[in-house]
Amino acid sequence: MDVRSFWLAGRPATGDRELTVTNSHDGRVVGTYSVPTDAQVEEAVAAAAAVQKEAAALPVHVRAEALAHVAKRLAERHEEIAQLITGENGKPIFWARGEVNRAISTFRFAAEETRRWSGGVQRLDTEPAAAGRLAYVSRQPKGPVLAITPFNFPLNLVAHKVAPAIAVGAPVIVKPAPATPLSSLVLGEILAETDLPAGMFSVLPVENERASALVQDPRLPVVSFTGSGPVGYAIMDQVPRKHVTLELGGNAAAVVLADADLDWAASRVALFSNYQAGQSCIAVQRVIVEESVRAAFEEKLVEAVAGLVTGDPLDEKTQVGPLVSVAAAERVAAWVDEAVASGARVLAGGTRDGATVAPTVLTDVPADAKVSCEEVFGPVMIVKPVASVDEAFAEVNSSKYGLQAGVFTRSLDVAFKANRELEVGGVIIGDVPSYRADQMPYGGVKESGVGREGVHSAMEDLTYEKVMVLTGLSL
Repeated sequence: MDVRSFWLAGRPATGDRELTVTNSHDGRVVGTYSVPTDAQVEEAVAAAAAVQKEAAALPVHVRAEALAHVAKRLAERHEEIAQLITGENGKPIFWARGEVNRAISTFRFAAEETRRWSGGVQRLDTEPAAAGRLAYVSRQPKGPVLAITPFNFPLNLVAHKVAPAIAVGAPVIVKPAPATPLSSLVLGEILAETDLPAGMFSVLPVENERASALVQDPRLPVVSFTGSGPVGYAIMDQVPRKHVTLELGGNAAAVVLADADLDWAASRVALFSNYQAGQSCIAVQRVIVEESVRAAFEEKLVEAVAGLVTGDPLDEKTQVGPLVSVAAAERVAAWVDEAVASGARVLAGGTRDGATVAPTVLTDVPADAKVSCEEVFGPVMIVKPVASVDEAFAEVNSSKYGLQAGVFTRSLDVAFKANRELEVGGVIIGDVPSYRADQMPYGGVKESGVGREGVHSAMEDLTYEKVMVLTGLSL
């Protein structure tokens, strides 16, 4: 099998070691990739620092056309890349194709935002002392970006870091997840087809333990991390003077109120607790349902979960595939067993076969069970009845996480109450918390992180405002 090169300052390179990626469903070898040496990592960082001023000064059309080219090439290679995502990640091909579509949109949005990205003017002669003065306000990149990306969306979550960086003229070094580096290496291949200057991007598939040196390197003043809370906050503690963006975990709640369309709610909760095998920080984990409709909703939910197709991720009909590894599945199954031993009842699932965990519904779960208060990151949900809207929202807010929440209701008043009261970064009315549009601001509060993704929001996050005052003008 061919060994994939990594991307060092815009060119393909190989190191002195190789690692292999296998599929968690059947153990087949998906690909082998070369690992950079320490000297090559140093070369990539030095190149990013050296090109910083040139990158910031790139004409808008160069950045926009590079981003548009990536969107075009992703579309042309759509099926190839989707198959690769399914291979390295294990997600069903249906969801992998959706991820490629989203990455195409992310780069297209970035190309469009780049062309709109412009400075503004502010008259200062609102006071006599500032007569004849005008402020030109622009945004300047904070500097080269270290992008540390997770395994669950190995293409689109890389896109959400790379595209905004290029859009604002910031060099970017990608450190992909060791389990799923192949998609980001293909992205590097496509970026190499553009007219971006050497040093503008590197994709370095180094082991996690080598990331600390990159995090601490002063030539990389911005760190954008998506992953677990303990790792994210450890990064922030290591570099308190750097600009750090953290997109961390969640314990996403779907609130089902008495006025909801129960059929719609059950079908959406069932699917989006289990999509990506639950390996999404906004997958439904907690289902908070008003007591008056609990029995009817639970019946519909269990039926909807039973109707999900679990199996080979390459099968067109499969909706729920394996987790990223057997070890991940073993952990999820252990958490379910722990909850059951503490008194939880299994309404559906609760079993494991290799890396696959059956879509699982639990109720009567103790509040201190891991499946209740931590992020499961697997196809497991708990159902908790409440007496009122106020109790439902209090239950949502009881979590240490605050990424997104979904509220199934027909009431506009309740919708705005949810927006006021829920301690989350996003409130989805009439649907699951798993909904994300790639152009909207996305991020959390509490232990779900700091900063926002979404192309425009990320572009602002990677830049600072700079003011030039013009004097002696006839305004």
